[in-house]
Amino acid sequence: MGKTANILKRIVTVSLWAAGVIGFVVLLVAAVQDTDARKCKSIVVKFEGEDDNFFIGSKDIKSLVTRDKRTNPIGKPISEINIRELEAIVDKEPWVKNSEIYIDNGQRLNIKVAQREPVARVFTFSGNSYYLDVTGEHIPVSSRYAARVPVFTGFPTDAAKLQPADSLLNRQIVELGTYIGKDPFWMAQVEQLMITPDRKFEFVPKLGDQVIVFGEGTDIEKKFTKLLAFYKEGLNKVGWNKYSRINIAFENEVVCTRKDGVPPLQPIIAKDSINLPVVDEKPISDEEDASAVAAAPVVATPAPKPAAPVKEKPKEVAAKPKAKAQPVKKSRKENEAAPAKQQPKAVYKPGNKSVNTSKKQTTP
Repeated sequence: MGKTANILKRIVTVSLWAAGVIGFVVLLVAAVQDTDARKCKSIVVKFEGEDDNFFIGSKDIKSLVTRDKRTNPIGKPISEINIRELEAIVDKEPWVKNSEIYIDNGQRLNIKVAQREPVARVFTFSGNSYYLDVTGEHIPVSSRYAARVPVFTGFPTDAAKLQPADSLLNRQIVELGTYIGKDPFWMAQVEQLMITPDRKFEFVPKLGDQVIVFGEGTDIEKKFTKLLAFYKEGLNKVGWNKYSRINIAFENEVVCTRKDGVPPLQPIIAKDSINLPVVDEKPISDEEDASAVAAAPVVATPAPKPAAPVKEKPKEVAAKPKAKAQPVKKSRKENEAAPAKQQPKAVYKPGNKSVNTSKKQTTP
């Protein structure tokens, strides 16, 4: 009897567990069937990011998934909605980076959209315009929103498939636009960059009317750091509108061209500053100096002869060339140290002790 009772208890226990499992499965299947039988009520679109300015709106996303009756989820049973197909439709939009679609318990189709982020706007030589994202992909211009990014003008081609040189230029635009966009000062100072025919960059800053010659889109951080140092040590002392061109394309120096066409003043070389960097202009050679000395008497002698009725004046005329020749020979060393007057450029070389920090220096 005891053994029979134990067997019956085990049979009852197993039966109860089996009935419970079967009941759970039946309820689950019924719930799934009920859910699948339900129909999609609405579409909810959400954009990632804190910025409310987007190239595409929620109405545009909804129209992408509802314009085709076959893929329109509204009023369709949830079991018949192809979520992957809807995601592929949304991802084809050029302003969309990626999308995620799911259905919540309220039978609503949720579309989560990540938008492409432009880093530069490009105008080609023919006037066409588009944006570039961080990967260098094109983003078409939107009529509902204009992104505040650096503008590049003069891109040399409209071709969809770029040549190697244009592809490199495209990548340099992305790097330049990314660097400027992350720095508040340069974002406020640099608004538009021009692409030269030799695929280099120039820009006119908002503060000052000089042309900044940037050169190739390489060593971006070094060039902007050098320009900022020149702003602080040079232009703050001599004025922001002193020069017409500022060239930062060279290594470890800034070359400037004055607006008035007059060479900038040079520092007085003293014993304690003999090792300071000076303007690297071509010195006057001995032959050029000698020719200048020889030319001085020729210009001075013809003038007194026709207008000299007194006999004593030729003696003074003969003495004048000698008087003029002596100062020229005496100032030879000064001419060798000074730049030629026909090249109005100033060179700033950053260092521990630059020319711009000298109290006797009036220009950088």
